Amino acid sequence: MRLIDLSHPIEENMPVYPGTEPPTFAVACTVREHGFLERRLDMFSHTGTHMDAPAHMIEAGACLNALPLERFFGKAVVVDATGCTGRKIGMGELLPHEKAIAASDFVLMRTGWSRYWGGDEYFRAFPVLEPEAAAWLAAQGLSGVGVDAISVDPVEGGEFEVHGALLGGGLVIIENLTNLHLLPPEGFHLACFPLPLRDADGSPVRAVALLELDGAG
Repeated sequence: MRLIDLSHPIEENMPVYPGTEPPTFAVACTVREHGFLERRLDMFSHTGTHMDAPAHMIEAGACLNALPLERFFGKAVVVDATGCTGRKIGMGELLPHEKAIAASDFVLMRTGWSRYWGGDEYFRAFPVLEPEAAAWLAAQGLSGVGVDAISVDPVEGGEFEVHGALLGGGLVIIENLTNLHLLPPEGFHLACFPLPLRDADGSPVRAVALLELDGAG
């Protein structure tokens, strides 16, 4: 089995959603002075590669800690949306994968925007799902949808239509994924476990793809 890390490192001065403060790390204890090294971490719950719970935008929606662990692991399929620059991702991109989506737990939208990580371009003009496409995905019995961009909705506007459709359907959303270009369209599993935070509206995750090697059982 081959593992592919789909997560950006969490570090100071990293890209964060506009208006959010980046994480800060402070050395609280040192080996020289205290006999051990320990740092204090200060960051928002939607920092880096992270997961949105339904509670993030749906009143009385489920928090991450209320969901079973099985919701964070399962079969996944990649939808190539790299050709959607300048327009939204519609049913034309999803329907060719309809059979694979029906057999999967997660749909990962590969926009290619992870290549802009660290630059101003990362926050602008990335493709997002059309409302019809988001509603269709929400009705497919999935555990979640992931993207290699800062959000499933445009940064400007603030209407959060895609968030509303997916989270309102009980799905989780994984944002700021990377390395989706290293994945096959289907035939792999996704593991994306959140931190065990109580009443979690969101959490950083270590998203990892598990690929079966050729000839493996």
